[in-house]
Amino acid sequence: MKTRVVTLVVIASNVLGDSILRAGLQQVGSLVYKSPLAYISALFNPLVALGVSLLILWLLSHMALLSWADLSYVLPVTSIGYALVALSGKIFLHEDVSFTRWAGIFLIMAGVILVGQTDFNTRREATAQ
Repeated sequence: MKTRVVTLVVIASNVLGDSILRAGLQQVGSLVYKSPLAYISALFNPLVALGVSLLILWLLSHMALLSWADLSYVLPVTSIGYALVALSGKIFLHEDVSFTRWAGIFLIMAGVILVGQTDFNTRREATAQ
């Protein structure tokens, strides 16, 4: 149960963090060829700050999940976030998503379904002798 809950936290914080960070950076404008101070000042935009905070939550929950579940389970299952980010970009940020991207997203979702049906931990605990 804890694996599923933390997996959902990882996915939600990743999708929301990336989407909100993108929206905030659209408000800030391009940071290319600007000084490091421009990046620091961008953190004071409320959406950028919220996005960064959610991505910190993502990192911490991802670390927790990786501490007890196999990498070969965690990365494929949490990759559903890529599909949800694309959907979020399409719906909320009004980005154009090509047919080729949707096809790739479909393949990711198929992989998530397959991996999600496996056990999250294949390591065997050492038995006492």
